Amino acid sequence: MSRNGTATGVAATASRAAPARGSSFADEQFLAVCRELAKPKEGSGSTWQLMAESAGLSIYRLYDEKSGLYEYKVYGNLAECSPELCADVYMDLNYRLKWDRYLRELCEKTHDGRTVIYWEVKFPFPLANRDYVFIRERQDLEVDGKKIYVILSKSINAVKVPEKPGIVRVKNYKQSVAFESDGMNGCKVFMSYFDDPGGKLPSWLINWATKTGVPNFLKDMQRACLSYQKR
Repeated sequence: MSRNGTATGVAATASRAAPARGSSFADEQFLAVCRELAKPKEGSGSTWQLMAESAGLSIYRLYDEKSGLYEYKVYGNLAECSPELCADVYMDLNYRLKWDRYLRELCEKTHDGRTVIYWEVKFPFPLANRDYVFIRERQDLEVDGKKIYVILSKSINAVKVPEKPGIVRVKNYKQSVAFESDGMNGCKVFMSYFDDPGGKLPSWLINWATKTGVPNFLKDMQRACLSYQKR
C-alpha cells in the first residue's frame, strides 16, 4: 500500500503530527486498527477479558506476562459527533488543554530534528504526576468503501527532553484510536492503549482509571466535539 496512492481495497491519505523525515508506523499497523472496528466486541478473542461496560462502552483487558500489566481495548459510540470531527478534536493539542481534565501540560517539542509531543498527566495526591514524550501519526483511510480515521501514538526515548523532579517519566506507552461513521449522525470508536506508569500503583486507582476514567474522558471528548463545531 502506498501512503499517497491506492492499493487493493484501500486508499490512504496521511495527515501527520509526526516526523517530517518519514513515517514511524507501518501501513499494516493502521490497517490492523481498522480491522478492530470491523469485528464484533466478542471478536476480541478468549484471551481478552471483558472488564467493564459503562455508558455504551465495552472495556476489555489482556494480561501482559512480560510487564505484569494489562493492555486495554475500548469499543463504543459517540453520538452527534462525526468521525472526522472526532479525529480533528483529538489531534488539536491547544484545544485539548481546554477540555481534558486530566492534563497538566501538553505541547510540541523538537527532538533530534522531529516534532514530538510532551504530555503531563495529573495523578491524585499523594501520587506523583506522570509525563510522556511520544510521537503520533494520523491517517484518513478508505477501507471497503468506508472512511476510517486512525491515530497511532507511541513513546520514544527522548534524552533531550529532560525529566522533571517529582514527576515520573512513562517510557513504555502506546495507543491507537479509530473513528468511523455509525451510519447516522455519530461515530463508532475503537481505542487500545498500554502504558507502564512506573512504581507500584494501588489497585483502586487502576480500576478507577479503567472503569471510570476512560468513560469520563470520552464523555468530555464528546462535549468538546460539540463545542468545537460552534467555534
